[in-house]
Amino acid sequence: MKKKIAYVFIFFYLIVGVTSCSNQDILSESQRDWLLKQDAITVAVYAYYPPYQFINKKDSIDGILVDHFGLIEKKIDYRFRKKYYTNWSNLIKDAQNNKIDIVLEMQETAGREKYLNFYTKFFETPFVLVVREETDSTLKFNNFLDKRITVPKGYSIDDHLKENYSNLNIKNYPDDITCLLKLQSGEADAYIGGKALVNYLIKSEGITGLKVITEIDYSYIPSIAVSKENKTLNEIIAKATRNITDKEKQEILDNWLFDVVKPFYKKPKFWFISSIIFFTALASIILIHFYLKFKIKQKTQELQIAKDKAEESNRIKTNFIQNISHEIRTPMNGIMGFSELLKSDVITEEERQEYTEIIIASGKDLITSVDNILEISVLETKQSKVRFTPTNLEELFSQLISEHSPKANEKNLIIKLENKIPKEENIIITDHPKLYKILSSLIDNGIKFTHSGSIIIFSYIVEDYVAISIKDTGIGIKQKDRDIIFKSFSQSEKEISKNFGGLGLGLAIAKEYTNLIGGNISFISKEQEGSAFLLKIPYTPMQNNAELSTKKKGEIIPEKHVVLIAEDGEVNFLFLKTVLTKMIDFEFIIYRAKNGKEAVEICQENEKIDLVLMDIKMPIMDGYDATKRIKKMRPDLPVVAQTAYSTEEDIEKALEAGCDDFLAKPVDRKILKPILDKYISIFKNK
Repeated sequence: MKKKIAYVFIFFYLIVGVTSCSNQDILSESQRDWLLKQDAITVAVYAYYPPYQFINKKDSIDGILVDHFGLIEKKIDYRFRKKYYTNWSNLIKDAQNNKIDIVLEMQETAGREKYLNFYTKFFETPFVLVVREETDSTLKFNNFLDKRITVPKGYSIDDHLKENYSNLNIKNYPDDITCLLKLQSGEADAYIGGKALVNYLIKSEGITGLKVITEIDYSYIPSIAVSKENKTLNEIIAKATRNITDKEKQEILDNWLFDVVKPFYKKPKFWFISSIIFFTALASIILIHFYLKFKIKQKTQELQIAKDKAEESNRIKTNFIQNISHEIRTPMNGIMGFSELLKSDVITEEERQEYTEIIIASGKDLITSVDNILEISVLETKQSKVRFTPTNLEELFSQLISEHSPKANEKNLIIKLENKIPKEENIIITDHPKLYKILSSLIDNGIKFTHSGSIIIFSYIVEDYVAISIKDTGIGIKQKDRDIIFKSFSQSEKEISKNFGGLGLGLAIAKEYTNLIGGNISFISKEQEGSAFLLKIPYTPMQNNAELSTKKKGEIIPEKHVVLIAEDGEVNFLFLKTVLTKMIDFEFIIYRAKNGKEAVEICQENEKIDLVLMDIKMPIMDGYDATKRIKKMRPDLPVVAQTAYSTEEDIEKALEAGCDDFLAKPVDRKILKPILDKYISIFKNK
């Protein structure tokens, strides 16, 4: 029973909906588009001609033709801009000069047809002769040809009388009310105006002592006038006026002719509309009830899914945190344990060398884990920035193989490079650190999951992108895990983390970095046979590659170089000093500043300084402010930032402060050497 009632209400509701939609758009698509592009179509309103258009007691424009034009606006769903006139002559002049597009009310005449088109002869009312009450009522218009007749200046009746009765003594005044008042005072003998207008003005303005005695052979037929210059606007107004029914016109006229109106509650229409509203409201309530019931069910399902996802995410992150503890403690144990063994007097030189290598490797693993955690944090908060610089792919591949060869050799794996990119096209514009990190993560991933065989790096250029493939002969990727390998905190299984180590962030970072530099990463894999990852990045070649590559060779290194190390930490300073003094290709004179203020003062006093290694975090004055002051004083002096904070944001901030390059702590000698070679040579050759 409930369903039957519901179906009845739904059917009723649809009937009402269809009826409401019957008032479809009467304009074509091109006309609608044209109308929407118009900033303002101007409609001239002369609000001094009641009851057609006038200013009511509320100081707003009202009248028969105002209501009629409002109906036109509703039909085409567009609001015109109204321009109000107080002088009819000015309105006529603007219409002739095409300064207005539409005239709300105008009588069609032969002269006006030259520049205007007329639409909707809404109704016809005869012009009547008005005189004072004492005048003989049997007189006709011909009896007043030698009398003083008053009409508003510029009105159609004024043109008609002057054209057909050239000898008529016409007295012109600005508007109809003034003309009637002049007739009442005796300054005129008669007034001619529209019958409806006369009756309305005499009643509404309380003008006494006047009467209508006869009609003349001329009628007032108000129309909407449109400028002939605007063809599309004429088509739109023509359509709108044709769509106004006789019933709609009659309703407007009835409203202004003061017909006796029944109380609204006695009209059948009221009860019909009330019934529609009641049943529509009832149907709406029923539909809303079912809709809300459906939405509650839908939201409950969504909440359950969200709850399951949150629990899964929480489980994954719990495992990840546990894994972090393991991944950080393992290298820390190696560093601390073998550091203790180095203090022993009974170890051999070979053992000392072996322990040292283990400490270095453990330190690198620890830094890698910390860097990955920081990087994924920056990426998830959308703070990572991209900085495109010239990148030599040949050198980048060489560095990658050099870095990963020791790990590969430990597992008896072969790393091979097949670079099919021509030598002159190897230098491209991209984000060097990010590309290095992407490829490093892919190679590291291949080595980690490969027990025997090889890692092959294959590179080539196709159309407008560089393709780099990294193929391994490892364990492959299970089908069920292929959708999650690029997600953060989601190694395939907990057992993988246990058996192979790592935080499971490398591929997630690689994927995010690939998106940032405008590339794409994909893979194919077969279990127990291996995986092949394909990286595609935009190919933006560097201009004058040959010139760029030759600048790095044949440079003369002076015998001694003066370097300022701005570093407040004793251990860090001692390490840098030791690294610099043990470099075979350089001979350094080293100055030290323990804060940024000292660094500025030393650079100011010593013009022979070739390079500044600037720590960012220092007391009194930090490295950013110190660099700004040094660069202002000596803009050509190279300043290389060195800090433990090595995120993209830190690098960007250091470069904005004026630093020429960036070193992450702990400083790697392999990275420091090219920087010294680059900036000391550049500075000395200037």
